[in-house]
Amino acid sequence: MAKIYLSPSTQEYNPYVIGGGNEETNMNRLTDALAPYLDELGIRYDRNTPEMTARTSIQQANANGPYDLYLALHSNAAPEEFAGMLRGTDVYYNPNDPESLRAAELIADEFRRIYPEPQLVDVRPTDFLGEVLRPNYPSVLVEVAYHDNVQDAAWILNNFDAIARALANAVQEFIGETGRRV
Repeated sequence: MAKIYLSPSTQEYNPYVIGGGNEETNMNRLTDALAPYLDELGIRYDRNTPEMTARTSIQQANANGPYDLYLALHSNAAPEEFAGMLRGTDVYYNPNDPESLRAAELIADEFRRIYPEPQLVDVRPTDFLGEVLRPNYPSVLVEVAYHDNVQDAAWILNNFDAIARALANAVQEFIGETGRRV
């Protein structure tokens, strides 16, 4: 049976521009929405807690695996000079791991079905994000959308269920069980 590690953001200091919480709170809400769909698909999972850090999440995953996928969930913020101006979803992958790339592409494909501007959904290699590079398993980090952009923040807050379904369907396809969707 497939098993994944879920790492919702532990960054409580990133407030949403329109209110409604912060990155940590909302990525944990998203993970809470994702869990029943993973249960329905028969995908087991472990997850971090808000008290943890990215580093301790990676350590826990590496100690408790194996996992088929390490899935980090975050919301994004633009650099200060572009604050509030950027939109979109970025899915980061390890350029040295073909399975990481495959997972990122599947997630991006699902997001293009639900994000209001599918051309703004990108797959990006990273050489600096620890949650993508340090787990002992294929790993991706999804920047769901920009919490400092009014439209994106509203989209996240109003679409937890759709985002959770998209993630569950991508994970299901990644582990090799096509045809089942939630």
